[in-house]
Amino acid sequence: MGGSGPGENRGGGRSPRPAWDDYFLDIVGLVAKRATCQRRSVGAALVRDRRILSTGYNGAPSGLRHCLEIGCLREQNHIPSGERHELCRGLHAEQNAIIQAALHGVSVKGATLYCTNHPCIICAKMIINAGIVRIVIGEGYRDELAEEMLAEAKIEVIRK
Repeated sequence: MGGSGPGENRGGGRSPRPAWDDYFLDIVGLVAKRATCQRRSVGAALVRDRRILSTGYNGAPSGLRHCLEIGCLREQNHIPSGERHELCRGLHAEQNAIIQAALHGVSVKGATLYCTNHPCIICAKMIINAGIVRIVIGEGYRDELAEEMLAEAKIEVIRK
């Protein structure tokens, strides 16, 4: 994966190549399509040295029934978005990406997290302790405490 720099056109009438951040954000957009959450489809990838270490999307733990099959517990109980995260069958995309890396013995220390949405506070704490140093997101998800803690941990957050 070397070659031309970000956005450089090598000729032949092709469009310019996407910058690396845009490239990985496009990939997590595709990963999000596997999500089984009825409320929000989120995709994430952990990347170091321009190599994907792991990916994750939001959904129930492996082998368990998910919300597309049995309905959304949060909807059934009228729980607003961003509240009571523990009342959900699913894991967040960021959590699944970190867990997949751990499951396969891949260190994520020093990695960049690419995610379709801003992490919640639970994910932010996991990101800090996992040694992730940078986050690139496609959309906002207003969680002020998560933003404050990521800033305090000196984790760079870039909104594209």
